[in-house]
Amino acid sequence: MPSALEQIRNYMEKEEEEARRIDLPAWLNILASAEEYIVNYERIGSIGELEQLNPALAYVERSLDLLQGERMSFWMKELLEEVLAWSETAKGGTRLDRIGWQRQGINVFVHNEGSADLYLQKSTDSDGDRRRLTALLIRTHGLLGQYLRGEVPFAANMPLHGPVDEGLLTETELARLLMALNRCIIGAVSEELWEDVAADLETCVLHVSLGTVPEGDGLQRRLRRLRTESIRRGEDFDGELAEVDRALQASGLENGIEQAFARLNDKTLWYVEAALSEFSLEEFAKMMLLALRGADEGAQARHISFERLMHGLYYDYKGVKKINLYKKRIIEKYLRELDWSAVLEGGQHADSPHLHHRVSREKGNTDTCFFGFVFSPAAEKLIEFCVEAEKSPLYERAVLMLMDLFGLRRDAYDRFHNEDEYLETMNSSADDKKVLLSYISGSRVLDIGPGGGVLLDLIEQELPDKEAIGVDISENVVEALERRRRLEHRNWSVLKGDALNLTDTIKPGSIDTVVFSSILHELFSYIPFNGKKFNLETVRAALQSAFQLIPVGGRILIRDGIMTEPAEQTRRLTFSDPVALEKLERYAEDFVGREIAFEQTGPSEVRMPVNDAMEFLYTYTWGEEAYVHEVQEQFGYMTPSQYETCIAELFGEQAKIVVSRHFLQEGYTLALQNKVKVTDDAGQELPLPDSTCLIVIEKVSES
Repeated sequence: MPSALEQIRNYMEKEEEEARRIDLPAWLNILASAEEYIVNYERIGSIGELEQLNPALAYVERSLDLLQGERMSFWMKELLEEVLAWSETAKGGTRLDRIGWQRQGINVFVHNEGSADLYLQKSTDSDGDRRRLTALLIRTHGLLGQYLRGEVPFAANMPLHGPVDEGLLTETELARLLMALNRCIIGAVSEELWEDVAADLETCVLHVSLGTVPEGDGLQRRLRRLRTESIRRGEDFDGELAEVDRALQASGLENGIEQAFARLNDKTLWYVEAALSEFSLEEFAKMMLLALRGADEGAQARHISFERLMHGLYYDYKGVKKINLYKKRIIEKYLRELDWSAVLEGGQHADSPHLHHRVSREKGNTDTCFFGFVFSPAAEKLIEFCVEAEKSPLYERAVLMLMDLFGLRRDAYDRFHNEDEYLETMNSSADDKKVLLSYISGSRVLDIGPGGGVLLDLIEQELPDKEAIGVDISENVVEALERRRRLEHRNWSVLKGDALNLTDTIKPGSIDTVVFSSILHELFSYIPFNGKKFNLETVRAALQSAFQLIPVGGRILIRDGIMTEPAEQTRRLTFSDPVALEKLERYAEDFVGREIAFEQTGPSEVRMPVNDAMEFLYTYTWGEEAYVHEVQEQFGYMTPSQYETCIAELFGEQAKIVVSRHFLQEGYTLALQNKVKVTDDAGQELPLPDSTCLIVIEKVSES
């Protein structure tokens, strides 16, 4: 008879029609007939790829393949082959099969228990002892790994010692079986994961085989394990847990964390890391407590699943799995506004018509509950619209509609889905920003809008005597930088704050140098001032806000876009790209900063005001991927003389301009040299206009 691995591969090699005619063993028939793919999103790169394969079947194949390489006695290998073949069956079956199993009391949502019950129902093994041992190994398979992740208490694994007490296995045989089984189970997920946990798992197996329990296995250790991925990405677990503990004590719980999470002791958790690791520890704690409260209402549930929350939080962007930041930000706001007293009582948000949390059970299955969030139909549609609008200039308007519906801050310009790309781009600009270092004065430097933290890194590396601080209004940026700071043991710090109201976050006179590096044009473009965007008053407000932070001798450094003067000049653009004119027409229609004027003077030639030409060429350089965002931003917003006039009007004799120069940023010439030729009206070829300014303002006296 062929092995289980051979049977899977024989089935997978057949064409669909031919595969249907094969007489399959019961376990393979169940796996092959799966209509709903149940998979942990934690280690997949693309949700769309799941539509092309049966993940449970592919996983079983990998685990059986690993078993082939294990050196062990024939009876052990034969036993584990049966265990692995059946261990994922509760994830299989047609929809009707699964409904029928639930009616029979089989828990298909807790796949180790459901798979064991399916094995007992459908297998034909007549050896009673072997049958019981196989079912036990299926029922407890994966629980040692889940213990290491904090998802189950160690006691959940103690039934595995039963065969030793009964005399079915020696302690050594049990340990050998468990190590090989877990090698296959964990290695089939990831070889790297197996290498990370093998030593810890061996210790756990030793305890199980001897019937002992690890010492010091308290609540905080379990919570730490549940936050492994978040800690790996830089979470300050101890500090944040202490804050949660203080908040719980202030809400009336004398013993704080220990008292609030007492219900966790006998609970098994599912999909915690995949669903909750992107949230802060405070948000995680609130969701866990809401779930625990719901699990104990009415018939107590042993299992809490976050699978449905996980499924709702992710989608594919350009073929890659991304967290749905629209939903995440809304959930964060909901949890932030839900105080600890309400959380402990399991109450709903008092003023949240479009979102509420829910702990639910499937009909007939009281042993498992599901925690998640329910958005109103209108909110779901609007979020779907935002996802689609990512591909068009409607994006910003869609996000503002979402902000209005949920009362999110309107001054935010989180880039949502492309924040990682934005931060990566910012981190690639180190050479461009390095020029700023020679103009820094004093000991404390504030970087407004630090992006990926490249300037903060440069200051720390090149000017180690300086204290570098970043401030940003984007929660995405602050979260990412704070994680990286802890992970890389950086000395700089980062704060959440508003560039137009810096004194709300930072003490006046306490900063020696304030840096605006490629951020003022974003404030100008995205932040409404008195209800109006693309408003120079926004830039003026940001400069005034920064000026309040610096003492006499302090500086403001500006590196940003610049407009050419005299602004009345024109340029002729001759394109080599046959669709460039179409792109220009589209750009002129979509650009929201100001009206873009051009006159077509030939098949591939236009005549344009110099600053309209340069504004288009900036976007043309970045290409189609960046287009939807670039048409929302105006890079050049003042000429050099307008900047000098602005500074004089704002600060008068309190400030002097130490440096004022402008230049063409490297890269534009190279990027455009084969795409466009720039000439004057007489046809003489000209270089591209300057793109960037460097202005240093020094405070010389108090008002």
